[in-house]
Amino acid sequence: MRKNIIHLLMVIIGASLGGSFLPAFWLAIQQRDSVFNRPIVNSIIGGVIFLILSLFLANFILKLLTAIDERASKISLTEVLFASIGSVMGLLIGLLGSIPLFYLNVPFVSTVLPFVIMILLAYTGFSIFHRRQEDIRQLLIKNRKVTIEEAPKVMERRADEQFHHYKLLDTSVLIDGRILDILRTGFIEGTILVPNFVLLELQLVADSTDSLKRAKGRRGLDILNILQKEEAIDIEMYDLDYEDIKEVDTKLMKLARHLDAILITNDYNLNKIAEFQNITVLNINELANAVKPVVIPGEEMEVTVVKAGTEREQGVAYLEDGTMIVVEEGQRHMNQPISVVVTTALQTAAGRMIFAKPNKKRLEHQKSTR
Repeated sequence: MRKNIIHLLMVIIGASLGGSFLPAFWLAIQQRDSVFNRPIVNSIIGGVIFLILSLFLANFILKLLTAIDERASKISLTEVLFASIGSVMGLLIGLLGSIPLFYLNVPFVSTVLPFVIMILLAYTGFSIFHRRQEDIRQLLIKNRKVTIEEAPKVMERRADEQFHHYKLLDTSVLIDGRILDILRTGFIEGTILVPNFVLLELQLVADSTDSLKRAKGRRGLDILNILQKEEAIDIEMYDLDYEDIKEVDTKLMKLARHLDAILITNDYNLNKIAEFQNITVLNINELANAVKPVVIPGEEMEVTVVKAGTEREQGVAYLEDGTMIVVEEGQRHMNQPISVVVTTALQTAAGRMIFAKPNKKRLEHQKSTR
């Protein structure tokens, strides 16, 4: 269907051009009174020529239109608005600056140069407003005067400490999935914000050829869909993108600074870089370590040794929350419940680690009762 429309448009263009330019062609080859030099014949010849051209160019034109359509669908309304304003302002400045050139009556300076200046200034305005749209928006927001009606509301909201910062989610948090349960508990207040570039990165992971990455990406998309359906969770999508920045982490930190938002992540490196730039960060891993049950030396617990440790006769067990327990002489009790006594509890960057030894009194009691 789209190819037929392209063929039709090409025939119409060819007929129009044939009717306009072929009479001059016949005149140039001294065929002014030729039978071909008729308006209808010229239009038919032009239409046939362009129809033949369209048979070769239709696929190329179709691909070009599809590429333009895909590109246009990714551009937000905000980007179009700011780019248009910049172009119009550039044109106006170029027009005002070119008025003296029109009165010079110099062939090149008065005719060609003004149009070149206007085109260059229009492109400059487009580029500046497109790349700096977030800075311009923040400047307008800062300079906006608060009306008498809304001033008490803003002051009252801040006075009652009901003002909540945006919470930015990165890709690692969505793939991890624990953010869903955390938000359901209501411990995190305010609006959850998912930038469009995070969603695009998540889509790229979901479309990966690697099966593990593909599964993680689809899990992140599923978590995002569930969050949108939760009525108790206030979540919004953010369309702005920084096309001059390639790294998603850098985009996140820039957006967090512009919106004075809080970044939620479980990426250790992003956490450290964001803290260095004075961006408030909520780390899911730190939260998980903080809510793990506290154990003290001398406390007894029941565990099951599941594998050998690194040292001689050591065994390794795990609590329900994933905390690793290193049991002395644990290899003697592989794959069976055993009572142990905690000797040391260490907090590392990877999490909490507990060292324990078998409860000999309990073991002797169990042997005597058998």
